[in-house]
Amino acid sequence: MEIGIVGLPNVGKSTLFNALTSGHAASSNYPFTTIEPNVGIVLVPDDRLPRLTSIFQPKKTVPAAVRFVDIAGLVKGASSGEGLGNKFLSHIREVDAIMHQVRLFADPDVVHTMGGVDPARDMDVIETELALADLSSIEKQWEKVSGKARTGDKDSKKQLEVLEPLQKCLGEGKPARTLGLPEKDVRDFGLLTTKPVLYCGNTDEKPDPAVLKSFEEAVKARGGQSIALCGKIEAEILQLPEADRGVFLADLGVTKTGLERVIVAAYELLGLQSFFTGGPDEVKAWTVKKGWKAPQAAGVIHTDFEKGFIRAEVYGYADLDRLGSEAALREKGLIRSEGKEYVMKDGDICFFKFSS
Repeated sequence: MEIGIVGLPNVGKSTLFNALTSGHAASSNYPFTTIEPNVGIVLVPDDRLPRLTSIFQPKKTVPAAVRFVDIAGLVKGASSGEGLGNKFLSHIREVDAIMHQVRLFADPDVVHTMGGVDPARDMDVIETELALADLSSIEKQWEKVSGKARTGDKDSKKQLEVLEPLQKCLGEGKPARTLGLPEKDVRDFGLLTTKPVLYCGNTDEKPDPAVLKSFEEAVKARGGQSIALCGKIEAEILQLPEADRGVFLADLGVTKTGLERVIVAAYELLGLQSFFTGGPDEVKAWTVKKGWKAPQAAGVIHTDFEKGFIRAEVYGYADLDRLGSEAALREKGLIRSEGKEYVMKDGDICFFKFSS
């Protein structure tokens, strides 16, 4: 799963990306420092993994992961090609969700391409460009489909029934997701504004309450999810020895870094959850979509597991944490045998049986 970090130039996207991935993406006081997207794998924090490791004593422990993509800054007119906009928009089409970074910090040494801090205005600029790009795409698809529909083609007529409300919505500058159309109906159109969005406010070290309130109100008006953090502080935390980070966070009055909150929020935004496998060789967190059934989860481990799925032995993390061993779970009858229709739950620990 990939999450693209988007926003205006100079809002701190590359700084956040570097902090998220501990990578080395370029970051400076110039628009379009990033031209080709940087991609980084980010491990998903999970407090259950240390406990599983202590129980199974494996040779290695592997967390779940999400890919983050640092996409170059968009500007007003991007949908018409301004600032290499068409190229950057094509990068956004490839991701599964968007993290829209919004500048909430005031710094005279970092150019603000729109003239000053105004989160609602900046969000409107990005969202309008995405909607205009989608509108252009929809209009082209309309031209292709409408001719076939006039000849009586049933599939084309069905497509037009979806394209009509999309065209009206996007023409009003609204994201396509506000229509609430089923994902299966819009999947093939490759739209930007159907993707789920997490708004991330990049604040000053001492956030301005008025600016924060403005950001939160703008997100609420869009029916979105948000998180606020200071990218500069997050980058500084990463420079500390790991043993000192807890003390630093305690001084700030928090238990988790902003980056941990971003990763967890992004994971949830995509509708993801984790299940685990455990044994002497490895404890591993696997990522599945909420609502997936046991064979699909088995297929994440290996396609052969899904094709030849027989059943899954399943128990919950909470039971293992409480009783401390698989032997104790068996004694209590808490290890279940589940078939093809079993819907996976977050925290399931599984052993899949399949035929080769």
